[in-house]
Amino acid sequence: MPSRTRKFRGSRTHGRGIKAGRGAGKQGGRGNAGLHKYKFKSMLIYAPDHFGRHGFKRPAAAVAHPEAVNVGELSSLLPLLQAEKALKMEGDARVADLSAIGIDRLLGGGKPSGKWKVYVEHASDHAKEKVEVLSSPPGAPAAATPSLPKTPPARPGAPATTAKGAPPATGGSQPRAPATKPAATPAGSSKTAA
Repeated sequence: MPSRTRKFRGSRTHGRGIKAGRGAGKQGGRGNAGLHKYKFKSMLIYAPDHFGRHGFKRPAAAVAHPEAVNVGELSSLLPLLQAEKALKMEGDARVADLSAIGIDRLLGGGKPSGKWKVYVEHASDHAKEKVEVLSSPPGAPAAATPSLPKTPPARPGAPATTAKGAPPATGGSQPRAPATKPAATPAGSSKTAA
């Protein structure tokens, strides 16, 4: 087919109109092409966060991977608890220290077999409904609560307070002594030692 370039020299569209022939016409690129050029304004309106990096990824050393177990799985941990000597019986209830075998969280899935009293760092509300969660490991001495003083200690330099906490009453306001200035010597006079 002969070329018609010479015939349409000087024509902007070479006889094809503004659509530029078959197909989808003049797209100027597909997809996200031109977001930094002729589609820049559209990018600012509809996708202002398209370019750049956003957020951050925590370092692997700072990400915690807690070991969790469901309430229904407690009976399967009996051999581990017995090996670590973290299990004892109180009547018909098993008392276990889950932190001794590396369990960090107790979740409420499943149904416990029998009565359990467990110590674990974190327990869900659903788990607390099914088993009794202890506040301290079994066998640990109870922490004594320090007794607070009835009256706070006086600060050094603070005025003494009465029984009701008010500062002691004085005999009235005492006037201040006026500040005295040194007498000024006349400019022309000079003292000579005799």
